[in-house]
Amino acid sequence: MAHKERNRLIVIGGGAAGYFAAINAAEQCANLDVVILEKSNKTLSKVRISGGGRCNVTHACFDPDELVLHYPRGEKELTGPFHSFQPGDTFEWFQSRGVELKTEDDGRVFPLSNQSSSIIDCFNKSADNAGLRVCLQSALKQIIVPSTEQDKWKIILEDGNQMDCDHLLIATGSSPAMWDVIRRDTKHSIIDPVPSLFTFNISSGILKNNPGIAMPSAIIRIPDVNLEEQGPVLITHWGLSGPAILRASAWGARKMNTLNYHFDLYVNWLGMEMEEIKAEIEHFKSEAARKSITGNCPFAMPSNLWKSICIASTIAERWADISRKEMDLLAQNLGNCLFLVRGKSTFKDEFVTAGGINLKEINWKKMESKFHPGLYFAGEVLNIDAITGGFNFQAAWTTGWIVARSIENK
Repeated sequence: MAHKERNRLIVIGGGAAGYFAAINAAEQCANLDVVILEKSNKTLSKVRISGGGRCNVTHACFDPDELVLHYPRGEKELTGPFHSFQPGDTFEWFQSRGVELKTEDDGRVFPLSNQSSSIIDCFNKSADNAGLRVCLQSALKQIIVPSTEQDKWKIILEDGNQMDCDHLLIATGSSPAMWDVIRRDTKHSIIDPVPSLFTFNISSGILKNNPGIAMPSAIIRIPDVNLEEQGPVLITHWGLSGPAILRASAWGARKMNTLNYHFDLYVNWLGMEMEEIKAEIEHFKSEAARKSITGNCPFAMPSNLWKSICIASTIAERWADISRKEMDLLAQNLGNCLFLVRGKSTFKDEFVTAGGINLKEINWKKMESKFHPGLYFAGEVLNIDAITGGFNFQAAWTTGWIVARSIENK
């Protein structure tokens, strides 16, 4: 009696989404041969460096309708998928495999070990147990779409080798070269990529001598892109970073790109109303009249930043001698300080791109191409991206899981 030929899933890309889909597909489908093709000499590179080497696995946001609000691109499309697989499911998936997770005060989730190797080891062990094959240094050259329903997908590699498969998953992340192949061979359209999650380059006397200082509840405004964010703002050697800046860079990614990253930024260092700031300055003028201004700050802020703001405000030496005009300027530099942004810098190694496969061309119940049955996409190869905090990985886990379930259902 002849054995039934095993179906094959080929996964292009050995990153978070591709690995997660491959493991789940192999575990759920006994009669499935799963192969991961990775162009470099190692897999899971982004998992390894995420979160400063700790791997920010997900975010402790368990309401799908709230979760999608953290995605500048993909909010509408991810609502359904997150109802199928959300951060609570991510917790269960890893913990069932012996990886304990912990939630930090800001909602970010990491392995209890604080080591990304815990996640990588879990993936590698699960892949081995499921019988996955991983082929490194296997760069894709061409995709040949099946002519009929009976035909298989054909994959041609850069080294000339060819492979056939019944199901094809592309999970290559933000790869311009792969987007070109996808556009050419599958006729899917690509939304042109622009950077997301970046810091602002600013040359300013107030910032110059204060790298490393952070204000926890600052408010930033960018009128040119109609954005306002509140949260920690960090002074760096090149300008400003921190959660509030990174969130703004994600939501304003496309508009900031059209402005060539030249725009006005207003910072309220204290997160207070301007009238409150002025009232506190007025009060301190009478309470500390004989004291020096630079040495006596009325607000909860680092002394070095306070001194820099005082110098930029060119005010008197003593509180008793400060004029109304000087008080107004000091309040302005505390509560509505203007900076000229003149460029961007990549945020650590966690580079994220806004852009990718047009979301209208995907069946989001299956993560399958609307053009070609059997062709799937997962992760950042799609035009989806999120703010920092574990949300991008959650999109990778969710879309990868749905691909595996779709193949199982077939």
